[in-house]
Amino acid sequence: MDFDDTPEEAAFRAEAREWLEANVPEATGSGESLVFADVDDKEAVVRGKAWLKTLFEGGWAGLSWPKQYGGRDCSLMERVIWSQECAKAGAPSSINTVGEGMAGPTIISHGTDEHKERFLPPLLAGDEIWCQLFSEPDAGSDVSAVKTKAVRDGDEWIVTGQKIWTSGAHYSDWGVLICRTNWDVPKHAGITYFIVDMHLPGVDIRPLRQMTGGASFNEVFFDEVRIPDSLRMGPIDGGWQIAVTTLMNERMSIGTGSAAGGFGADEMLSHLSEPDATGRRRSDDPVVRQLAMRLYSESKILQWTGFRAISKLAKGAIPGPEGSAGKLTLSRITKLAGDLMTASMGMRLVCDVFPEDEAASAMFLFMPALPIAGGTDEVQKNIIGERVLQLAREPRVDKDVPFKDIPASA
Repeated sequence: MDFDDTPEEAAFRAEAREWLEANVPEATGSGESLVFADVDDKEAVVRGKAWLKTLFEGGWAGLSWPKQYGGRDCSLMERVIWSQECAKAGAPSSINTVGEGMAGPTIISHGTDEHKERFLPPLLAGDEIWCQLFSEPDAGSDVSAVKTKAVRDGDEWIVTGQKIWTSGAHYSDWGVLICRTNWDVPKHAGITYFIVDMHLPGVDIRPLRQMTGGASFNEVFFDEVRIPDSLRMGPIDGGWQIAVTTLMNERMSIGTGSAAGGFGADEMLSHLSEPDATGRRRSDDPVVRQLAMRLYSESKILQWTGFRAISKLAKGAIPGPEGSAGKLTLSRITKLAGDLMTASMGMRLVCDVFPEDEAASAMFLFMPALPIAGGTDEVQKNIIGERVLQLAREPRVDKDVPFKDIPASA
């Protein structure tokens, strides 16, 4: 892979940098770097939507979307360049990552003309925010084991069940939802994909309080919620293939982010040589310097692994172990970053002695979630073992078995 910009890429980088320098708003709080706004921070949603509107009006929304749907039809490398320049400029994260990066591309691929006309324009403009309703208490790592049921009733579907770990549901207008519609076939074959209005009667959104003190994701209960059949996407019982499209777009978003800047270690390391509020330079400690070097090395490994995945995708190939290996590297980096923060900040990390410590404390307390979110380390190791090392697969009691006959936990 050639890491130097082509003339076209260099021109795109210059254009992006110039626009970002002129339009990135000043940071207004420690939460601006978080992708999903806290349930108690109403202003973060307002600011987030304003930033989405700025991107849309400037022609920088939907970089990966085809031009016919309002996007920019950028190449993978241009998307990486955009992410790099956003990081350098300190641009806010999008609060509609699920909408633009996952729901929108899925609608483009599988939605009807009516779906595209109704949902894509307000999604891209930031007028409507989306969430993803896949995971359940018994369907996390194995999301195909969903039990939320949808029963046909004329031109409507009655949905009952529970979803969990739904990021941003508390301020979302719409969601993409997978439900069990057939219990007499193997689990992948009995799933149907829906678009759901998050404001419908019977939708109960309950924020989950994290140990950071905040609540940016939720559990969502459906109590006989009626969804029009017109909001079904794809065939009945054929939703798993559409869900895979959504998940592949999620992986693509993660891949471009990893290639863009690894873990964001450069910014973290840049502060070590600056005097803190007590006048002490953290980099004076040899243990801190050693941990910093390890963190920098691992973050570059993650970044180059992301580049490998992007290179394969750009050539039309499907990445193999890069996604799982990258996810495991991210978990390892998270542990290193926590060790570095502990060594460099000490008790200030959890005591919030100084105002500038607040963001670091929130990050430190959120770190344990990263080895779990987006596929646990154990799942990633199984993928590498089975698909890369060709080890024996885990025994499966659910293969080719009707979902109703699969033993369930009590």
